[in-house]
Amino acid sequence: MAQQRRVLPTVEDTEELGRELSAELAPGDLVVLDGPLGAGKTALTRGIAAGLGVQGRVSSPTFIIARQHRAGAGAGAVPMVHVDAYRLGGDLDELDALDLDTDLQHAVVVVEWGLGVVEHLSDRHLRVRLSREPDSDVRTAVWEWVE
Repeated sequence: MAQQRRVLPTVEDTEELGRELSAELAPGDLVVLDGPLGAGKTALTRGIAAGLGVQGRVSSPTFIIARQHRAGAGAGAVPMVHVDAYRLGGDLDELDALDLDTDLQHAVVVVEWGLGVVEHLSDRHLRVRLSREPDSDVRTAVWEWVE
C-alpha cells in the first residue's frame, strides 16, 4: 500500500481514522506511532481500540509502559496491547522484558514513541506519523505499511 495522508481537524477525526485503520489489523500486527507530544497518538490508539472492539478505557500507558486490553464480546473483537516506549529511551533490555513478541502472536500491538525501537519485532508494521499545527488542534497523519 502506498503512503497515505489525511488532515484531522478534530480529536474525533483522529479517533475515526484509528477506527478505519483497525479494519486492516489482525492479531500479529504491529502499529508504530510517531509524533511529538500532543500530536494525537493516544487519540488514534483509542480509535484503533474501538474498531478492534477491546474492553476497557484506553489512556496513555506512560507510567506503566504497557497496558493489555482484552477482546470484547463482539464477533471479530481482537485483543490489543498498548505500549508507550517513551520512557524506555531505546533500552532494548526493558523492551525485551515486556515480551511483546509473544503478545504479537495473539494481539494487535500499538506502540507510541516506537519509531526506531520496535520495528524488529515484526516482518512488517503499520507506521503512522502524526503532527500537529502550532496553536491548533489540527493534526496530520501519514501512514503506510513498511516491510
